This record gives sequence, structure tokens and C-alpha cells, in this order.
Amino acid sequence: MITPPSLKPGDLIRIIAPSGKVRLEHVMAAAGLLRNLGFQVIEGRHLYSEFHQLAGEDAERIHDLQQALDDNQCKAILMARGGYGLLRIIDRVDFSRFMQHPKWIAGFSDITVLHSHLHNLGIETIHSVMPNSFPANSTADEPVACLMKALSGEPLNYSLAPHALNRQGTASGIITGGNLTMLTSLLGSDSAINTQGKILFLEDVGEYLYRIDRMMHTLKRAGLLDHLTGLVVGCFNDMLDGSTPFGKTAREIIAEAVTGYDYPVAFGFPAGHEPDNRPLILGRNTRLMVKPDSATIHQSS
Repeated sequence: MITPPSLKPGDLIRIIAPSGKVRLEHVMAAAGLLRNLGFQVIEGRHLYSEFHQLAGEDAERIHDLQQALDDNQCKAILMARGGYGLLRIIDRVDFSRFMQHPKWIAGFSDITVLHSHLHNLGIETIHSVMPNSFPANSTADEPVACLMKALSGEPLNYSLAPHALNRQGTASGIITGGNLTMLTSLLGSDSAINTQGKILFLEDVGEYLYRIDRMMHTLKRAGLLDHLTGLVVGCFNDMLDGSTPFGKTAREIIAEAVTGYDYPVAFGFPAGHEPDNRPLILGRNTRLMVKPDSATIHQSS
């Protein structure tokens, strides 16, 4: 896997919105925070465009993404928010110049499309908080501080509380994954996830429990759970249920889907659709250790 160059003060960061429309005040606050940290910031031409739910028409979002990817002076591209929209445009984006001068891509949720696509091209990316969720007036926010560490080339180390559904063990391997719904939607495409010999990370929000079950069994039937070295489960918030309860929580559904495998499983990683959204470098060799009293995740620089 190729690691893009680390950032230092004075470097250029671009902010674009390839998916859902953004709120002006949120992104402007994030841009101000980044400038206060010493970075140059350029906002995409169509960053604040709107086309129903999307941040502009497909052509506008493609323009901003392509321009950012092709900018050799840019060292990182922060996706302003998730929502929906990348799946509509990913096949019309040219990554040839980006591959010659890789830069960091950061975001989550719908940005899983881009993470998975670039993973298949051999480029590390960062699953992280996005400008739409940056704090307005503070650089002390832990998710943002950790994102800055990742962009600056510092190692990421996490210690998790024990969880009743954890499965003990130790694993090493490249970590991949992201939003469960988006990963499932990519199956059969050039952007489809490859999990062979890797640690898989999953998160999701606002899904019916039966759909979580269906997606986990879809991954299983596709063989994507068979040859993992480990599984890290992030936030599964605001799950929905029908008038007749499904009978299991999202975490119980996931635990059941990986019954029969012997790799370690860690629940409760703080990443996904919640305020404490810590970064993971996707594509990075990662060490996972799950013990009775804790779980640890280490990503070296």
C-alpha cells in the first residue's frame, strides 16, 4: 500500500462535497480551524451547491473531486460530509494523475465508496470525522486532534473497554472497511471490498435491524467474512425495528454472523456516526489484540 506524504503547517488542504449537501456555517468553521492550525485551505467551487439532497449536480461534484485529485500542490482532501452521492459518480472519475501524486483522502459514511476504490488501487486513506462535524471554536476536540495526528504521520493507538461479545485473540493485517451499507452496495463492482487476510472494520447508522442481518449474511455468502484476520466493530447507532421486533441488537447480529470463525473480534471502537469519531488509516498494517479486560488497536507511522 502507498502512504501519501504527511502534512506539515503551510501545506494545502482542499475541502469538497462529493455526496450530500453541506451547511455553510459548519464548513466555514472547519476551514477557519484548519487555517488557525497553519494550513492553507481551498474550498471546492461547488462546495455549497445544492441539488435536492446532493451537494450539486453530478457534473459539479465530479468537477470538484477531479480538480482536487489532480492538484499536485494539494496534500489532503477532506470530504465535507457523507450522505449519498459518490456511488453515482465514482466511475466517471480519472485517478491517473492522483496515482502519480497521491494525497490523503479523509471522511466516512458515503465516503466508504472512495475508500474502497482507492484501497483497490493500493492507496491508504483515512476513515475520520469530516468538516461538517468539526467543532466550531475548538482545536481540542479529540476526533479532530487525532485526525491531525494521522495526517501528520503520527502513530494511532487505541485502548477499548471490554465488551461481552468480544472474541479474544491477536491479529495483524491491513485494515479495510467502513460503512456496512455502502460496502454491500459495492459488491460486484470495481470498487468492491477485498478482505482476504485483512482486518475488517464496520459501522452504520439508522438502518433497520433486519437489513443489518441481511447485509451481514450477504457479506458472508460472498466469502468476505471467511478469510479475515480480525474484525473491529464501530458504532451502530439509531438502529430501527419493525412493529414485530427482530429480536437481536445490531452487535448481536454481527456476532452471530461471524460465529464459527476463530479470528478476534472487538466491539465498541469509537468510529462512525457519533461525536467521538476517531480515525483509522485504512490500508495500514494494523495490530489488534483482544483480551478479557480490554482490546487494543495499534497503527504505526
